[in-house]
Amino acid sequence: MRDFFKILKRFIPPYKKQLILNFLFNLLSALFTVFSVTMMIPILDILFDQKKNVYDMMPWAMNLDAVKHNLYYYITIFKDENGAGLTLLLIGAFVIIATLLKVGFYYLGAYEAIYIRNGVVKDMREQIYQKMLKLALPFFSEERKGDIISRITGDVTEVENSIMSSLDMFLKNPIIIIVLLASMLVMSPRMTLFIFIVLPVAGYIIGRVGKSLKKVSREGQDKMGEILTVVEETLGGLRIIKAFNAEKKMNARFSSELHDYKSIMNRLMRRRELAHPLSELLGTVVIIIVVWYGGTLILSNNSELTGTEFIAYLAIFYQIINPAKAFTTALYSIQKGLASMDRIDKILYADVTIPQATDAKSVSTLKDSIEYRNVTFAYDDKVVLNNVSLTIPKGKTIALVGQSGSGKTTFVDLLPRFYDVNEGQILIDGADLRDLKLHDLRDLMGNVNQEAILFNDTIFNNIAFGVDNASMPEVIAAAKVANAHDFIIETEHGYDTVIGDRGSKLSGGQRQRLSIARAILKNPPVLILDEATSALDTESERLVQDALENLMKNRTSVVIAHRLSTVRNADLICVFHEGEIIERGTHDELIKLNGRYKHLHSMQMF
Repeated sequence: MRDFFKILKRFIPPYKKQLILNFLFNLLSALFTVFSVTMMIPILDILFDQKKNVYDMMPWAMNLDAVKHNLYYYITIFKDENGAGLTLLLIGAFVIIATLLKVGFYYLGAYEAIYIRNGVVKDMREQIYQKMLKLALPFFSEERKGDIISRITGDVTEVENSIMSSLDMFLKNPIIIIVLLASMLVMSPRMTLFIFIVLPVAGYIIGRVGKSLKKVSREGQDKMGEILTVVEETLGGLRIIKAFNAEKKMNARFSSELHDYKSIMNRLMRRRELAHPLSELLGTVVIIIVVWYGGTLILSNNSELTGTEFIAYLAIFYQIINPAKAFTTALYSIQKGLASMDRIDKILYADVTIPQATDAKSVSTLKDSIEYRNVTFAYDDKVVLNNVSLTIPKGKTIALVGQSGSGKTTFVDLLPRFYDVNEGQILIDGADLRDLKLHDLRDLMGNVNQEAILFNDTIFNNIAFGVDNASMPEVIAAAKVANAHDFIIETEHGYDTVIGDRGSKLSGGQRQRLSIARAILKNPPVLILDEATSALDTESERLVQDALENLMKNRTSVVIAHRLSTVRNADLICVFHEGEIIERGTHDELIKLNGRYKHLHSMQMF
């Protein structure tokens, strides 16, 4: 329960007003519950004629005897004047009014609880998404995408269905139980103290069974993350699955995961379904014990209660049973929800490994140069860049070439701080990247990657992505520079055409030209091109290459290229090999050097 209250402490504060109103309405509902039940005592007394008529008033005082005495005085007067039948009807009307007020305040309390519940769930999903945007790329390389999706969907839903659905019970039932127990304590202290001894024993038994749910529930949520990972991989690789006739293999993998999930959920559900029968049994046992004990006291004339008062006392106690049973059911659900919350917290409490300095400086443009100074970087224990130094003057184009895995992409990923260097520094106009504001730093740069990353939105919104308040003329101008305008206007709805998941309705060259248009519209002083033409056919490559040349004019550019023909005119070409720059120079200089670049060039020419 300590973990449950920690969760409430984290997410409930914005809803203090609703919490106070919920408490007030539930308190009133509980008070009218007691009133509606105790009004049954005079009805029973009249029916069974067990109460003598009262013809004298007592001075009003803050004690139960004075209230009961004077209440029976007014009932006696009314009964003598109007008869027992009309008296019963009058008392019944009071019971109806009390019940109406009871259920009315009950609804108002639930109304406020719904606002809290849905608000907390919304806040939770919002916090997860915001944290996902803040986390550095290394976090996502270690986590499965399907598992992350499972946490923001399935786990949050599980928290909503267990912890947040139990919230109303925790806001309402304690108040009901306390008010009812207080009234029982006033009616019969001895009987109520006996109940205080019996109820905790039943609660302990149920609590012991409920604790086992948390571990099993966590296993189920982890397995659901694995299932969603398989689904995500299947949708992303459907073309390859079909091409290699691997449907049977993928189906077997998915079926295996589903079978494991079913086994886990069978164990979980069997234990959870034990909640109702167990609480029903223990509730019946407690009631029988209370009836036996109270009946023994009344029969031996050793009780503070009369027979009719004992019936009302039992009716009040019965009103406690349902909230108490709800507690037991909620305890089971909460254990399941806490397991999901643990998985959510793995994201919410993950360290932001690319932090921004508290006194970070603003930067708006590149004035002089970018310098890599003795930079070393490793993924875990694998060194990818080893003591690399390079100066990139403003307005120059630097090309990075070399075999796959030589460190080129890592080299450019360090510039926008997707990762931080292990040793050395990267400087912009003499200032360390880590001393600059992260948003300003990335605002200096535009990226065009080998795989065009587009969104299932309109062409206009994809080009204008990351640029606030972009106008249609500005977007069209960027598309024209990127050689994209002609194919865009031929689509069904022009710039309002939705391009599908990851731009699936467009060809590879069209997707790449939209990426270039997006970079042109952003108009960054520094441009990063990561093999932007390597996946295209010859005609598309020519169109994209022309667009890139338009984009690179008067701009500082870092270009990764496998096709050396695309970087012949670069101001400087750096040859990477096993995390080091082993050659650097212009195309003609490197050819004359007769080294690794000449070898790569000869292979491509051949």
